[in-house]
Amino acid sequence: MTQRAKIDTDGVEGTTAEPPVVHRVAGLTSAEVAERVARGEVNDVPVRSSRSTADIVRGNVFTRFNAIIGVLWVIMLCVAPIQDSLFGFVIVANTGIGIIQELRAKKTLDGLAVIGEAKPTVRRDGVTAAVSTSEIVLGDLIELGPGDKAVVDGEVAEADNLEIDESLLTGEADPVVKKPGDPVMSGSFVVAGGGAFTATKVGREAYAAQLAEEASRFTLVHSELRSGISTILKYVTWMMIPTALGLVISQLVVKDTDLKDSVARTVGGIVPMIPEGLVLLTSVAFAIGVIRLGRKQCLVQELPAIEGLARVDVVCLDKTGTLTEGGMDVTELRPLGGADEAYVRKVLGAFGESDPRPNASLQAVIDAYPDAEEWRCTQALPFSSARKYSGAAFSEGGGESSAWLLGAPDVLLAADDPALADIDHLNEQGLRVLLLARTTRDLDAPDVAREARPTALVVLEQRLRPDAADTLAYFADQDVAAKVISGDNAVSVGAVAQKLGLPGAAHTVDARRLPAEREEMAKVLDEGAVFGRVTPQQKRDMVGALQSRGHTVAMTGDGVNDVLALKDADIGVSMGSGSEATRAVAQIVLLNNSFATLPSVVAEGRRVIGNITRVATLFLTKTVYSVLLAVLVVCSQVEYPFLPRHLTLLSTLTIGVPAFFLALAPNKERARPHFVKRVMRYAVPGGIVAAAATFTTYLLARSHYAGPGALDAETSAATLTLFLVSMWVLAIIARPYTWWRLCLVAAMGGCFLLVLVVPWLQDFFALKLVGVTMPWTAVAVAATGAAVLEFAWRWVDRRFPA
Repeated sequence: MTQRAKIDTDGVEGTTAEPPVVHRVAGLTSAEVAERVARGEVNDVPVRSSRSTADIVRGNVFTRFNAIIGVLWVIMLCVAPIQDSLFGFVIVANTGIGIIQELRAKKTLDGLAVIGEAKPTVRRDGVTAAVSTSEIVLGDLIELGPGDKAVVDGEVAEADNLEIDESLLTGEADPVVKKPGDPVMSGSFVVAGGGAFTATKVGREAYAAQLAEEASRFTLVHSELRSGISTILKYVTWMMIPTALGLVISQLVVKDTDLKDSVARTVGGIVPMIPEGLVLLTSVAFAIGVIRLGRKQCLVQELPAIEGLARVDVVCLDKTGTLTEGGMDVTELRPLGGADEAYVRKVLGAFGESDPRPNASLQAVIDAYPDAEEWRCTQALPFSSARKYSGAAFSEGGGESSAWLLGAPDVLLAADDPALADIDHLNEQGLRVLLLARTTRDLDAPDVAREARPTALVVLEQRLRPDAADTLAYFADQDVAAKVISGDNAVSVGAVAQKLGLPGAAHTVDARRLPAEREEMAKVLDEGAVFGRVTPQQKRDMVGALQSRGHTVAMTGDGVNDVLALKDADIGVSMGSGSEATRAVAQIVLLNNSFATLPSVVAEGRRVIGNITRVATLFLTKTVYSVLLAVLVVCSQVEYPFLPRHLTLLSTLTIGVPAFFLALAPNKERARPHFVKRVMRYAVPGGIVAAAATFTTYLLARSHYAGPGALDAETSAATLTLFLVSMWVLAIIARPYTWWRLCLVAAMGGCFLLVLVVPWLQDFFALKLVGVTMPWTAVAVAATGAAVLEFAWRWVDRRFPA
């Protein structure tokens, strides 16, 4: 039933005492809608969760390093055999793989976004229907209820105790009571009551359209991982430019050698300095993560959320809808003070008329007690999270009238009321209890609950999610602290949490006694695990308090009262069946409404972050040793030892192929900060050892070999040393060993051995070990380098712990 709202002088919402006169607006006609569509007055803001196809291709092809390598590739195609141009074909293949994977991720994201898209209810020709956001036209009449988000700007046409939260736009935390004629801004959402508004601005003209479009875009670049890689690449570029120039001058001017050979060896020195595969592999790892989560009905609205959730060490859970299923059942009705049970049942049945969009508790009451047809609702006070109760006034049909409140007993009753003892006993069993109380005051009075007479207790049983216990156990096993934050009674919430095996659930905290100071609040939050009677603003304050202690906080929720906390948390997770407002601000939406999906998201994030940190060490070790080898060559005034084909072979076997498999492997290690520091502390000593060992072998080979084929023999010996040291770097990175990791390392070694023993491969890669002394010397130098590498990395672990 639609009520007409009013505001009293104290700003407290209520309704008129007499039955309201309802003027239902029919909305636009089909002909008017068609006219507006023809004129282009449609809400055509593109809402997408990923980059366009053109952006994906452009982003993967037109990169700084692809431009450098492309120029070098063209040069090599002109001056050297095809085998020295293999690095170019590898880049083309890798870029193609990156594009394909990202397009697959786009398809997954866009498909899930359509599934998870909220459809506003529009009234046309007097009939309501859910339509896509993009189908709304100027002048449409859009209905609103608790949790609905205004998707366009408009003006209120109907209001039934309508309260709208505009905090996401204005920063003002208090809900604004709206009446007919008041403006509605897109991006705001309903916290109580209902109504309808007429669209006055659609498309890009709407107040929040630009914000909404920007928020829904592909935001892969904003993450510690990506920014860390960008920082590394910036320094690599600055190192590479002077080193490459020195190498060019050294090989083309100082050494009087064949021009084509000099060009080939110069390019061979420049190409491996570029860690081009690292950026590609990161994009591919994220893209595959999105696809994997998509298969589990998890919509990642912002890709860095995968990484962010991997860094989470505290997850705040709302009990209702997360640990428990949305529905409830009335298990018992206890009249108080000699109240007549049949009469109480009539009161509860009539309550169904007071709220056209009942919450789960009221819906359970409606299901249990049929409506008394002779009773008529004359006033209504909608439930709000701040009040913890709702109210209704009835005309009982025989000239009698009454006003009632239904809500939290510990809010409606005095602290010393004897009925609270029974309620505590029920709460300890994990049951939810509502108090029905009769009030003699007007529902719009600010002290409507004062001196209300307790009439009955309504006992509700919540349905536990069957997978909640296993999910909480997963978080405990992964050292992620779970905090249950609920608006319900603390004892009741604690009982539910205890049934699910949450550590610390026995010691519950009533949020009404939480200290207001952030530092003190943070201390209580660190010590406790279950918090009841939490207001929406307190949820937000609790997230901030935990963050002030250095915690990375994830917040889950599905109700309107969770929106502000979801927005402020590092990662917001919403249920697919939750309110439109929560889905709009959350980075991750669980479309299957299963809390059990969350461990998959955490695991996926840890896999991506942990593995990229591993393989980044491989790529940057190559960059370090390539730069150092070039510097040593310039300073020693000798020929650069390698042709591009040699380093293409080494990069493929010690970095490219292994990195792809390692990047996609399972990894449960919690992501840690300081990505750049953690990667470089291994890459620098690894690169130094590899360069020193390789150059030592090269100098020894130069003094050992003489004659026409000396340079090829020297190159082969140096290549052997560099391959063996690089393989040892790979062997360290692959730890801890599993059967497939050992097979991977062994397979790479076997491929290199194949090149050394198959004649046509020897010719193709210009690798032929000459004699016995120098090859074994190369092996001995590599073994020494491997030993130094083990010592260096262990010393780094002790000296510079991550």
